[in-house]
Amino acid sequence: MTTPLIQETPSGLYCEAGDFYVDPCRSVPKAVITHAHADHARPGSRKYLAAKEGRRVLRNRLGPSAQIEALPYGETTSINGVTLSFHPAGHILGSAQVRIEYQGEVWVVSGDYKTEPDATCAAFEHIRCHTFITESTFGLPIYRWPPQQEIFADINRWWKQCRDDGKPAVLLAYSLGKAQRLIAGVDPAIGPIFCHPTVQQLNEEYRASGVELPKTWLPSQAPARKDWGGVLIVTPPSTANSTWLSKFGDASIAMASGWMLTRQTQRSRSVEIGFPLSDHADWPGLLKAVDETQAENILVMHGQTGPMVQWLNENGKNARTVVTNHVAESL
Repeated sequence: MTTPLIQETPSGLYCEAGDFYVDPCRSVPKAVITHAHADHARPGSRKYLAAKEGRRVLRNRLGPSAQIEALPYGETTSINGVTLSFHPAGHILGSAQVRIEYQGEVWVVSGDYKTEPDATCAAFEHIRCHTFITESTFGLPIYRWPPQQEIFADINRWWKQCRDDGKPAVLLAYSLGKAQRLIAGVDPAIGPIFCHPTVQQLNEEYRASGVELPKTWLPSQAPARKDWGGVLIVTPPSTANSTWLSKFGDASIAMASGWMLTRQTQRSRSVEIGFPLSDHADWPGLLKAVDETQAENILVMHGQTGPMVQWLNENGKNARTVVTNHVAESL
């Protein structure tokens, strides 16, 4: 039996012909990285290869000593006779699908992706291949995202209402990718935007990478004030109920995440309102991405793998689950 071009190993997806791993979960000699979220880009490997567009945010995550080689989208490199290139995944700044070709066979590892437009990163690119390895974080038919224009309109209405009520508007959002997408999409004319230090640091990395964002401030940069009414505060979900957040007083707390599509999840996260804005593809987006590859084989990883594999097999695809040690970080 011929060895597959990419194999599942305890360290992650491994290309034996090229002797490299894609998003390894352990330290390895050569790591090819799809994007800078910590569940895909782990420190400790000897060398890293990633898309040039996300180099700054990857450096922010891996530290100054990491050996990072960067390749522009669409440009190819050869690793032990294996041709490799990165193509936009539309997930966050610099996120990429990895196209791997060897002896006429093409595999694509999607990483995390979304198929709707995002002003803060390059749009998802459909790539034809023989085998497609897809994520399935929201791989259930119930997950169908509302138009993002409607979601941003809802966020702006909530923020305006907070301003009218004299309350600060606290928006919980993952610090890398989601926070910047929100900041780029809201109406800065409503009021000033303050950010948690983790978010603000990544805002600066985005700006340095050429992404335009409205002006944002750290709370420490504001004049001494007891009244934070009308400001928008963008902060990671981990700060909910924290001492850091308590300084803003009686705030309205909302969260932006694909899980906010259901009210049950909103209640479990103890937020007043949820906005279902995700940086992952919904059910229709996943199916379209799979169809556009025209792949003969579909390997499904992360999240709702079982239902998606079953649906694909029942609808004429050759699909199976890929088992990984992945734990989703950004939703």
